[in-house]
Amino acid sequence: MQAHDQGDNLPPGGAAGTEADKAEQRPSGKFGGLTGKLLWLTVVCIMLAEVLIFFPSVAAMRLRWLDERLNAAAAAAIVIDGLQPVELPRALQKETLEATGTKAIVLRKEGTSRLLATTDMPTSVDEQYDLTNVPALTAISDALDTLIFGGNRMIRVYGPVQDTNTGVEVVMKDKHLRNAMLVYSRNVFLLSILISLFTATLVFFAINRILIRPIRKLTGSMQQFSSDPENPQNVFVGDGGRDELAVAGRHLTSMQMELQKTLKQQKNLAALGLAVSKINHDMRNILASAQLMSDRLVDVDDPMVKAFAPKLLRTIDRAVGYTTEVLSYGQASEAAPRRRRIRLFDLTQDVKDMLAIDAQSGIEFIEQMGPELEVDADSEQLFRVIHNLCRNAVQALNGQGAIRGPDGGKRITVSAQRVGSVVSIIVDDTGPGMPQKARQNLFAAFRGSARSGGTGLGLAIARELVLAHGGTIALVEKPSVGTQFRIEIPDRPVSLDDYRSRALQEK
Repeated sequence: MQAHDQGDNLPPGGAAGTEADKAEQRPSGKFGGLTGKLLWLTVVCIMLAEVLIFFPSVAAMRLRWLDERLNAAAAAAIVIDGLQPVELPRALQKETLEATGTKAIVLRKEGTSRLLATTDMPTSVDEQYDLTNVPALTAISDALDTLIFGGNRMIRVYGPVQDTNTGVEVVMKDKHLRNAMLVYSRNVFLLSILISLFTATLVFFAINRILIRPIRKLTGSMQQFSSDPENPQNVFVGDGGRDELAVAGRHLTSMQMELQKTLKQQKNLAALGLAVSKINHDMRNILASAQLMSDRLVDVDDPMVKAFAPKLLRTIDRAVGYTTEVLSYGQASEAAPRRRRIRLFDLTQDVKDMLAIDAQSGIEFIEQMGPELEVDADSEQLFRVIHNLCRNAVQALNGQGAIRGPDGGKRITVSAQRVGSVVSIIVDDTGPGMPQKARQNLFAAFRGSARSGGTGLGLAIARELVLAHGGTIALVEKPSVGTQFRIEIPDRPVSLDDYRSRALQEK
């Protein structure tokens, strides 16, 4: 039977499906989760940064390369110019041009231009570049133009010779320039990959140790705790750090410990509910028998028996009613109130009789309300509310360390008044007061008890019954010793049809 129940809870696919679901919740390896994403993100970001750096760097490389050609041509031009008026032989001119990688060298000096060496002079040039003062954007644009469209163009380049007024001009093909730029670009690309991989690796290990491993530890603890939340060994144990993850770990530990306490309490409540149900079944039968026997007391002629018989019958009837409602209370909530107009004074008298408060008890019970004051409520449920509060007051007054009132007496005062459509009921005592621990969990079952060994169910039930009436119940701070509760119960709203029917009946 147990195996059948477990099989009913399996998802489609049986145990294999459960394992597959668990596998989907696990991180997908070192490089498939956050670490892998972080690694690739670092590589991409560094490559983008290198691309942004590449454009000005390749432009600067191009200017340096052209400047070197101009300097070489300028050195040759100065030598050739020093041989004047002797003309340099054609063979020597050709060797000079080949050494400088140019087609023609022109020297600009004192406002004149002089062709010093030339061979296979082209009829036209495709592009002209002045290296005197080149703006950054222009240098980048020219570099991209050479990389994309260059390689077979004739260009004319000119610029000054060092810091003199002499200038030099050369004509050359841009094939060698473009090849040098391609080699430079390849080297920059390879270097960028190495830098990005190296940086990403460092970031990977650093972030993996600082961030990813603690996160995996947290998620692993969550998964392990969810599989067996009642096992104390599955509670997360942090490293005591001060960063955000360490704080999150401590909060997770606190939450898991609190959840374990709650689960244990719920388990105990379930066991308690089962035990109460069994006891309630037998108790109801016993009370039913007592009810049958007590009915015969009405026929006894003894005056004392006749005086106490109605109260005894009401008490047994209430006990039977309570046992009947135990199971419904444990399954859902209290039954809806069966409201009607009841006299509050008579109800408080029943509470007094039930608690056996008389002159011999040493407790004074005071009722401060008009005998005709009526409240629109369920008589049995309101009786339980006031009875719970007064019973707590009696236990507090009879307990150790109870503080007497200003005149030295033990007193319980139940006062009430009507304001419009709301009846306010106050239950006050001269006991030791409510402890601070009980105030924090005032209306919580099994946690709001003011005395040792108490369950706190009385106040929890009272609050539920008052809320079912649309009212409120609260602990009132008072300057003197003791405990004071205030209950406010509003009347039911009257529909127009009910009002008209009542008006007709009164006529």
